[in-house]
Amino acid sequence: MRPRNPRPEAFALAFFLALALLAGAPAQDARAAAPVNANWRGLAIKGYDPVAYFEEGKPVEGRPEHALSWMGAAWRFASAKNKEAFQADPRRYAPQYGGYCAWAVSQGYTADIDPGAWKVVNGKLYLNYNLDVQKNWAKDIPGHIARADKNWPEVLKKK
Repeated sequence: MRPRNPRPEAFALAFFLALALLAGAPAQDARAAAPVNANWRGLAIKGYDPVAYFEEGKPVEGRPEHALSWMGAAWRFASAKNKEAFQADPRRYAPQYGGYCAWAVSQGYTADIDPGAWKVVNGKLYLNYNLDVQKNWAKDIPGHIARADKNWPEVLKKK
């Protein structure tokens, strides 16, 4: 006599219940934002050079041959000189709030950025979602920075 196979429908039910439990387990963590805002290719500031904002006073696209990894994201630079400057002191050049929109962080959430919506304030780089949002942020920069500093990094848990 052959051993009986368990009922296929019971196996399928147990399988899908286990799968649902596993899928639900990391859901809380999956909602958290990464500490550095990187696009789908893993590029911080959408591939723009963070040092250029300080040295050239404008956004400049970085080049793949001048890249490095820091804080879980790929950072690109327009030149080897800029890459070396960042490597020597990344916190000096990295945008505030992990490169998320400074206005959004001041409001208690994270949002993506437009590399062209930026401002250096007291030696720190702040990025915004777009130029319209930046206009709102500019109405009270010290107040927004104070609120964003208070909200950061707790907003990463709210995404």
